[in-house]
Amino acid sequence: MLPKKAVIPVAGLGTRFLPATKVIPKEMLTVVDRPTIQYIVEEVVTSGIKEVVLVTASGKSAIEDHFDYSFELETFLAQKGKLDLLNEVRQISRLIEVVSVRQKRPLGLGHAVQVTKQVVGNEPFVVCLGDDLVEADIPCVKQMLNVYEKYQETVIAVQEVPEEEISRYGIVEGEKLEDGIFKVSRIIEKPAPGTTKSRLAVIGRYILRPEIYDCLERTLPGVGGEIQLTDALDTIRKERALYAYKFRGKRFDAGDKFGFLQAIIHYGLRHPQLGGPFKEYLKDIVKGLE
Repeated sequence: MLPKKAVIPVAGLGTRFLPATKVIPKEMLTVVDRPTIQYIVEEVVTSGIKEVVLVTASGKSAIEDHFDYSFELETFLAQKGKLDLLNEVRQISRLIEVVSVRQKRPLGLGHAVQVTKQVVGNEPFVVCLGDDLVEADIPCVKQMLNVYEKYQETVIAVQEVPEEEISRYGIVEGEKLEDGIFKVSRIIEKPAPGTTKSRLAVIGRYILRPEIYDCLERTLPGVGGEIQLTDALDTIRKERALYAYKFRGKRFDAGDKFGFLQAIIHYGLRHPQLGGPFKEYLKDIVKGLE
């Protein structure tokens, strides 16, 4: 059985983007002409997911509103004859069915997943973090679904990072089974340089089996009093099997200011209307710096 639901945790405060995120959810910050959350939702929809479960908190209603029907806006656009914009707005509201679950206290990513148990039920599901944008010919989630279909066990997305950056990520070690696929033997959360030879870093895409909920219930709070998804995944590794998949594509950390700027430039250059003029503008800027 392939997953049909995707959980997207969006309850974070977005402190790395203050003051911009004082009243605007970080997931609604715009990369060119779409909020980051829309890129994530479009990825899961294209991958065949039928329902999105948003894990929200107070002050996040703008995210739900973005994917909802807007009578006033659609009526205004129709009256003004702005049919292209009208069609685009309608497509957003028709993308997918969205369900919201509240995470009442910020107790970590593991807890954010845990609160979705009653909605997801006894079936595998996808988890996508709203900070990670991945551009790929085949959507990252779709690639992972292909791996899950073969192995029928938990799959986490990884990418190779420079050795000097491993202390910023969860790092996996394991046996290479085939091109891009590893059976995980160890997960190290933010290891110090020199403590592991692996440079495979976990990024914000997971396919989880329903057993993860039992593991999360048995997981004690870790650093900062939070329930860590990584700790529950380590339990899965010991009790069943855990696979890491080195996805094909380019990932941007949109939760980091520099990564966010990189994403804007990357997607801006590939925009069908803006890409050409934007490229020429960047060339002029580079010339001006020479």
